[in-house]
Amino acid sequence: MTAITGKVEIVKRPGELGIHSMDTFNMVVPDLKVAEEFYKTFGLDVREERNSLGLYTFGSSHRWASIGEGQRKQLNFLSFGVFEEDFEPIKRRIEAEGIRLLDAPRGIESNGVWFHDHNGVLIEVKVAEKTSPNDKMPFDMASSPAGVVGAPRRSKAPKVRPHRLAHVLIFTADVPQAIAFYSRVLGLRLSDRSGDGICFMHGIHGSDHHLVAFAKSSAPGLHHCSWDVGSINEIGKGAMQMAEKGFQKGWGLGRHVLGSNYFHYVRDPWGSYSEYSADIDYIPATCDWDAGDYPAEDSIYLWGPELPADFIVNHEAVK
Repeated sequence: MTAITGKVEIVKRPGELGIHSMDTFNMVVPDLKVAEEFYKTFGLDVREERNSLGLYTFGSSHRWASIGEGQRKQLNFLSFGVFEEDFEPIKRRIEAEGIRLLDAPRGIESNGVWFHDHNGVLIEVKVAEKTSPNDKMPFDMASSPAGVVGAPRRSKAPKVRPHRLAHVLIFTADVPQAIAFYSRVLGLRLSDRSGDGICFMHGIHGSDHHLVAFAKSSAPGLHHCSWDVGSINEIGKGAMQMAEKGFQKGWGLGRHVLGSNYFHYVRDPWGSYSEYSADIDYIPATCDWDAGDYPAEDSIYLWGPELPADFIVNHEAVK
């Protein structure tokens, strides 16, 4: 796994310009106490920071998300990281596209550049340490040998704690425009898509199959944030620890087709989801991934329970 602190070797695709990581995201929700309970139960290190919450993973100093309080749940911005030597060239690229640069939102300290994407989502690009992994993440499928107990007692099982933010999926009014904008401006590449309904994009300097994905809707919004846990067992345990605290609604256990990861989604109190994920496909910096366009029946899941009827509803679009 890529270290979050300390000196690490830079993995970079030579001669190409693009962001390397989804650094953080920000949203507001109606009740921070409810958010704190949900994300603590999910297994994150939730910290009070001024009038907001920071979402961390245990053992890491990196803030993966920040949450403020507002009248209704709303995605505020996405923040992407670039290598230091790429900051000025990517800033010039943004300006050459005729995109207006903005001030940072009030109360946000930033040395990055801010602008809106094709659908009005606020974006920050800043110099940041690479948090996308430099190799495929470890995945545990070990079985105990004969004569040895394989599972701990339920009362002794440790709480599931995700390792890192894997990706986010956001809604967009136009999926082809999202592909064009994020490829042209931020240097992301298309991994796979299903027509004009959904697409998945990866970073050129080595990343999971997707660090950001887009699904069609009438308005922007956050569909889900995904968190890596490293095994099917951890996914199942995570689903149970959420259900035991009253967060039963969701979708899983299953395995995706595009990205290949095992999953369980837990519905949050505002209609979006947090996903436990493991064994997602990895695209190295040296790989030219063959992006495909798949029919709906081949784009969602290989196996698992039936997709909930309201799974792709964008509650931020409902006034």
